[in-house]
Amino acid sequence: MNGLDHVAILVADLDAAIRLYRDVYGLELAEVEEVPTEQVRVAIFGHGAGRIELVSPSGPSSPMAKAIEKRGEGLHHVCLEVPDIEQAMAALRAQGAPLLDEKPRPGAGGSKVAFVHPKGSRGVLVELKQGGGDHR
Repeated sequence: MNGLDHVAILVADLDAAIRLYRDVYGLELAEVEEVPTEQVRVAIFGHGAGRIELVSPSGPSSPMAKAIEKRGEGLHHVCLEVPDIEQAMAALRAQGAPLLDEKPRPGAGGSKVAFVHPKGSRGVLVELKQGGGDHR
């Protein structure tokens, strides 16, 4: 594992959340991207490790819309960067970690991602991420 890549916060209204983080907190908005495979829009603040990613459902049928209905807005996941996602997944499986994904799936910025269930991470959803460019 290379360390922290980003912290993701689930929000209902991406534009309002962008105004809060940019205009009130003074953070630099690096990018807004739609991720159709995940049915979300994301806004990335900062560059390099330790970014903040705001995640918003792109429509009412998005799993993120259902998550907001169930749990509300707030911390969604912590993302760890890995050099080889398949190898990291195999190592976690060998240790008994409950993975939500059988194989990596497409993520934002061309990355490959997979998730570890919160029950295997002390209540925190953990995303593993490989690749995706300099700012991801």
